[in-house]
Formats: sequence, structure tokens, C-alpha cells
Amino acid sequence: MLVRGLFADKGVERNLGFWIPLALTVALALLGALISNGFYWGFVVVVPLLLIALWDMVQTSHSLRRNYPLSARFRWLFEDLRPFLRSYIVEGPLDGRPFDRVARSLVYARAKHQEDAHPFGTELDVYSEEYEALCHSINPNPKAPKRTRVTVGTEQCSKPYDAARLNISAMSFGALGNHAIEALNMGAKIGDFYHDTGEGGLSPYHLKHGGDIVWELGSGYFGARSDDGNFDPESFRDKAQHDQVKMTEIKLSQGAKPGHGGLLPAAKVTEEIAKTRQVPANQDCLSPPGHPAFSTPREMLEFAAKMRELSGGKPVGIKLCVGMPHEVFAICKAMLDSGIYIDFIVVDGGGGGTGAAPLELSDHVGLPLRIGLHYVNNALIGTGLKDKIKLAASEKVFSGSAIAMNAALGANWCNAARAFMFSLGCVQSLRCHTGTCPTGVATSSPARQRGLVIPEKAQRVANFQSKTLDSLHDIVVACGLESPDEFTPQHLRQWKNNAEMIPWSQIVHEVEPGKLLHEPEDTAFAEYWRMADPDTFKPVA
Repeated sequence: MLVRGLFADKGVERNLGFWIPLALTVALALLGALISNGFYWGFVVVVPLLLIALWDMVQTSHSLRRNYPLSARFRWLFEDLRPFLRSYIVEGPLDGRPFDRVARSLVYARAKHQEDAHPFGTELDVYSEEYEALCHSINPNPKAPKRTRVTVGTEQCSKPYDAARLNISAMSFGALGNHAIEALNMGAKIGDFYHDTGEGGLSPYHLKHGGDIVWELGSGYFGARSDDGNFDPESFRDKAQHDQVKMTEIKLSQGAKPGHGGLLPAAKVTEEIAKTRQVPANQDCLSPPGHPAFSTPREMLEFAAKMRELSGGKPVGIKLCVGMPHEVFAICKAMLDSGIYIDFIVVDGGGGGTGAAPLELSDHVGLPLRIGLHYVNNALIGTGLKDKIKLAASEKVFSGSAIAMNAALGANWCNAARAFMFSLGCVQSLRCHTGTCPTGVATSSPARQRGLVIPEKAQRVANFQSKTLDSLHDIVVACGLESPDEFTPQHLRQWKNNAEMIPWSQIVHEVEPGKLLHEPEDTAFAEYWRMADPDTFKPVA
């Protein structure tokens, strides 16, 4: 049967991957016998190739390898090389996704403290939808403060925190290797900004270099869980009161996979990661889609109040990718009804982030950042809570203009994940979930992490953050403002059609302060307000 397969249906052409190694093996054997023993060294190369070809012909798992032994393997080789070949040879400056080469080059230059100016004008088509404008002023304000910070904490918080305008977003230990975690935290210490732990728990590497920490607690309660997977108050209190932990955060959902939870496969759950997460080693580590500790807006606030008390009065917030807008309004109603306030809200965009996710969730579930930010910002304004509760934005933030645009839609500060990965040396190889990251960022492999030198990369992390805030300051000055808090939807404009560029204030209408409390029917959010109930996340009739 094997012989028939070699010759039938133009089998000779199809099986060149077998015939060529076989012919070379025979030729080397003859040359070695007739001319010189040195030709036998060629067996080191051709015999393994012949054995691989023979195996491909008899295996039953892959049709291409069975029909095209050895040569079919080049398909997988080029599939592996495709992201690199496309990135370095095929792509234009603005073609790459999720981050184009212009964006990546900007981060690399700032991280290395190199020249980041762009010559010869923008490469964007300024008359297409890809161009958005931040409106500057004829009267700039060069006296605007170089650095401003955001005080986070309501009157229910006894230890408020002054957050930087750009911080490191949630990336877990386990998803990133310990070298990357250390470099990020050391960079945060150098630059005086915070480092979000992600839901993977508070590891020793987060605490090693003294950088400010926001401890994120997801539905798995990693690092603060009992044996049955529920929240453990004592374990949480012991860690949350650490001096480096400045705030705590409840992760309701994330942009990459909202409402999905997560799974760290057994192969990646090492003894060290298991200890940090308080889970069994070498077993699948599951975070469920929802929180076992609460199921309604009111219960969520009670849980947040408990976390604030256990942490010693530190700010507590929530992070979510907005899905059903009425749920945001339900949380605001619950705050007004119960008198319990959260201190901040981080809005994550549906554009995803460092976490790997099913394609359907990444591509089609969760609202984009700007729309989610619009709903949350207006819910806070309309209920009179905007002055109490600070708002942060997280999705594809890599430049001062991105921070300014988010500020125009209500964000007090921004968090970035992938941009900080670029500052560590990430080349967007898209292998974050495989453990084979070539730059040693998203892997626990000691051999791969060897290339990531912690002190050198930490300085790059700090450089990128500082230079990006310098560019934000330049935009604040150009717009004639005192701080990013003064940006409004009027400052951000985009094309409506080929002849008209309009401000975001005409695209999405801001509610008047407190109007949802007195005249909700006269707002654009009347339907969501009617659907919102402080005692359920489900819509009410």
C-alpha cells in the first residue's frame, strides 16, 4: 500500500520530500564506499530527513504530511514565520495590527530615550475617518504644570492615593514571567506611577522593588481565596495592608474576554505560580465568569466596602468592559440608595489586551472603550457622583494624544498594558498565550527570560511613561489648558462626512449634572435609567 502510494497519481512529484533524502542517502553511501569515508558525515543531515519523511507517509493525523512527506512541513514553518515576515518585510508603517509599526516605533524610541519626532508630516490621510483632531488654542498656556496627579478616594476612604496620569494596566504573574513583572515594578518605582497586578495575585515579584501596587481581585480571588475558591477575608487583609498596595480593584470583566473568566492550563501552573494564586500546582487554574461573593449591584458595593475596611481604608474600585449600559446605571442607583461609594472605576475597552481569548469574544463581545466611557461618565455626571468617583480608561493607550482623547470623554487617567510590554522589548509576535514569547516577556521559561535584563528594561519602562506624559503636557499647553481634566468633548473632533468635521459633543450628548435624579425622561439615557435596579443586574420592565 505504501509503495502504491509512492507511484500512483503522480506520486513521484508529490513524494519528492521522500525521494530526494533517499537519493542523497544512497549517493552518500556510494561516495563513502568508493571515494572517502568523509562522505558518511552527510548521513547526519539526510538520514533524519529520510526518517521524518517515512514517518509523515505512515502517520494518520495530517493529510498534507501524508500526501507530501517532509515538504508539507514548510507550510507550518512559514506559518510560524509569517508574523515576523509580514511585520519586517511586507507591512507598511500604518498596516500592522493590533498595533502598527508607527505606534510600536514610538514606544521603542521613547523607552530607549531616543528621538521620537516624526519627519515630513503625518502619514495619515487627514481627510479620511482615520484622522481625528484635538483642537488647539490660539492662546497656548506654557505655564501649565508639567505633571499633575489625580487624588483617588471618597470621604469613605481614609487613605486616598494620588495616581499618575499613565499607569501599568493589569497583567498577571503567570501570563508574564517574573523578569517582566520585576522590570515593570522597578520602572513604576523609578517613575512614581502604579503597577496593576492583574487577577493572578500579589506575587513577591510585585513587591521586590518597591513600586506602587494596585491589587486586582478577579472572580477566582487568587491570593485571597479559601480552599473551596471563595473569598478569604483574612488572607486578603494580610496582603492588602502592605505599604506598597495603594488601592484594590474588583475585576468584573475585561476587554479581551468580557464575561468569560479565564483558564491557566496545568502546564503553566508551576509551584511558584500556584503558591501566589493559592491553588494546587500542575492543575488547570480556573477563574469563573462571575463572582461567587455577590450577584447584585448592592451586594457588590457591600463587598467593596468590606475590601476597603480590610485594607485599612485604602481606595477600592471596579474594572469592567461595558456590555449592557443599564448595569452601569444600576450600580449608580445602588450607590445612591445604599450610601456606599466605590472610589474609582476603570473602563476597559472591547478591543482587548494582553489576555488571550476566544476569537468570537475578542471580535464581537464588549463595547469599545469610547462608548463604554461615554456611558459610565454620563451615569456619574447624571447622578451627581462625578466629583466623588474617579474614572480611568484602558484600551490601546500608547501616546499622549490617546490620553488626551480619553480625558476629553471623562477619563481622569489611563492605564496601558501592551504599550508597556513594547517598552520591555515585545515585538508583537502574537505568542503571548503559548509560553514561547521570543523576547522573554510573556513566558515563564528561564531560558527565554534570560534575554530580559531587569534593571535595563525597568529604566525603559520609566522612560516611556515619562516621555509620554511629556507629550501629554505639550498637548495641554497647545490647547491652552491647565491640566488634562479640562479637556471636554469639544476638544475632540472627527469627520462626519467628506465636508464636515464635528466635535464629540455633537456625536454623544453629555447629560447635565444631576439631571438623572430629577428629570431622567429628558435625557438620552431615560430607557437605561428605567431598566436599572440597585438589587439586580437584570433589566427591569
